[in-house]
Amino acid sequence: MARFDSTTAAEWRRYGPVPVAAGLGYSMGVIHVYCLGAFMAPLQEEFGWSRAETSVGLTIVGMAAAVAALPIGLMVDRLGPRRVGLVGVLLMALAFALMGTATGSMSNWLLLWAVLAFASFWVQTTVWTSAVASRFETSRGLAFAVTLSGGSLAAAVFPPLATMFIGQWGWRGAFFGLAALWGGFVLVAVWLFFRGAQDDRTSAAPLLDAGTPQLPAVELPGLTLAEGLRSVTFYKLLIAAGLFAFTTLGIVVHLVPILRDAGAGPVAAAGTAALVGIFSILGRLGVGLLLDRFPGRVVGACAYLVPILGCAALLIDGDSPISQTVAAALFGLTLGAEVDVIAYLASRYFGLRNFGGLFGGLVAALSLGTAFGPLAAGATSDHFDGYTNFLILTMVLMGLSSLALAGLKAPPEWVTAAPKTETDDAPTREAPS
Repeated sequence: MARFDSTTAAEWRRYGPVPVAAGLGYSMGVIHVYCLGAFMAPLQEEFGWSRAETSVGLTIVGMAAAVAALPIGLMVDRLGPRRVGLVGVLLMALAFALMGTATGSMSNWLLLWAVLAFASFWVQTTVWTSAVASRFETSRGLAFAVTLSGGSLAAAVFPPLATMFIGQWGWRGAFFGLAALWGGFVLVAVWLFFRGAQDDRTSAAPLLDAGTPQLPAVELPGLTLAEGLRSVTFYKLLIAAGLFAFTTLGIVVHLVPILRDAGAGPVAAAGTAALVGIFSILGRLGVGLLLDRFPGRVVGACAYLVPILGCAALLIDGDSPISQTVAAALFGLTLGAEVDVIAYLASRYFGLRNFGGLFGGLVAALSLGTAFGPLAAGATSDHFDGYTNFLILTMVLMGLSSLALAGLKAPPEWVTAAPKTETDDAPTREAPS
């Protein structure tokens, strides 16, 4: 539970820029997710693709990210998040720009998504949350919320920005413009302000060559990788994360087509979809504050029920602009809780010793959900001529996801190990109280 005392204030005074820069880095990692809806219609018009064919790239990225999630998490634990993040932002900007070279051949389209999939490895959620978790303790929930608001910012900014760029420069120019402008901005921010405790440890090694003694490092507390992977908690979080990403991301990616099918114009649909981003910022910050005050499993279980109301609004009166607005707001509020809840619970239940690796395993479930959710939503629309069945499926699966979180036990209290020195007889081990 957060304590708004001198310790909390000191965390934000000293490390406040870290979650802000991490949030911008995270936005770069989801640029393809929140821009795709705006590009669907132009791509379909030029190449004659179905919505499922247009969305298939997200499946490639999601599946590849799921495979790479654990190795990237272990790499972050070893090399530090700063190095990984800088490489990732640069690669992601280049890969996204290449999407503008699509020829209309499906094999070319799949190859471009494969390149983007490789780039996305280096900007996964694990990179950004690992650094923030190492810097914040008493207000970690709020710090995570600020970090993951980068996704909310992406959901709010990218649909209208991509629509505007497409109108000005065409869809090819929009890919290049977004990559250059947003990628350059994020790269500067990450270079200047993004550094975790792991980076302090890895960057200290060259000092030894100059004859400068290295300061003793504080051991981060937590489970070993094997202990975490054997725990029931890990698999409950895995189920909750996967089901949430499959359903909610499937709807969010297709929200513009859903609204256009209901009669909204391109600009109106993009504007309503942008509400997802705006409300997800409110959802993230609100959930972050709640996580610092109340049991995380309870906060998460309640938050994961909200999309059911959004689906109900679309099913009952989806043609109404009011229902569309309410649904977008509700999806946004829950989208703001998606990764925040999983990352926060992972840090509390598993500790920080191997947070990168263990959270990387949970990111694999999120990635698989992101991979197949939009594809399933598109295939449902193509087969049934609408999204009704997918909305019903979302209501069922989100109920199961909420139950998985509600069934968690109380987390342990981790004690940070004291720094080790040469005079220590034995290493100090942390233990849950």
